[in-house]
Amino acid sequence: MTVVASNKIWLEGSTARTDGLPVSANPYPAGSQESADWLEGYTTVEAEQLVASPDAGENL
Repeated sequence: MTVVASNKIWLEGSTARTDGLPVSANPYPAGSQESADWLEGYTTVEAEQLVASPDAGENL
């Protein structure tokens, strides 16, 4: 489980992903908590998009 220290920075990362910015747009120093929070926001959007949903007409 990843601990996010700053929801504001997490949201910045999420917004960057939604806006189509590359992961290299992370403005925080590598290895910092801020960078980790930004990356968590950025990659959470990606993970949510990869969650499979049942196809239309598929029985559950």
